[in-house]
Amino acid sequence: MSKEWLNPNVKSRPPRLSGARGKVAIIREDAPGSRVYDLEERTARFGEAVIDFAKTIPQNALTTRLISQLVGAASSIGANYVEADDAVSKKEFLKNIGTCRKEARETKHFLRLVARAVPDLKTSARQLWIEAKELHLIFSKIWRTKA
Repeated sequence: MSKEWLNPNVKSRPPRLSGARGKVAIIREDAPGSRVYDLEERTARFGEAVIDFAKTIPQNALTTRLISQLVGAASSIGANYVEADDAVSKKEFLKNIGTCRKEARETKHFLRLVARAVPDLKTSARQLWIEAKELHLIFSKIWRTKA
């Protein structure tokens, strides 16, 4: 498979996706160049963007399972972060942050498979893949620092 959609050297547009019926799903609603440092908000926006993206994937025997897995993994990143934020012990915190890492990696995996299954969605999948990669790196750093 060609990996140009994974290439970090390829300049990407601002993280926007074309949604169903001409609506636009936005990963970050802030001004360009501005970042959301509230991870709870960022992971929620990411989950919402993946849900909007999943609505654009044509459903057939091949993609139905991919859609389910993708939405499940992407939405659980935020849910596990909320659990980690409310953890009562370091052990519980690390377990939940570790789950966030795993779900972010799994999300990247399913975005790659969707891009293969529906080549027309490759650009949108790449934009989400980049955000999933950033989240994975953030949670990996937290996990290594706190461990």
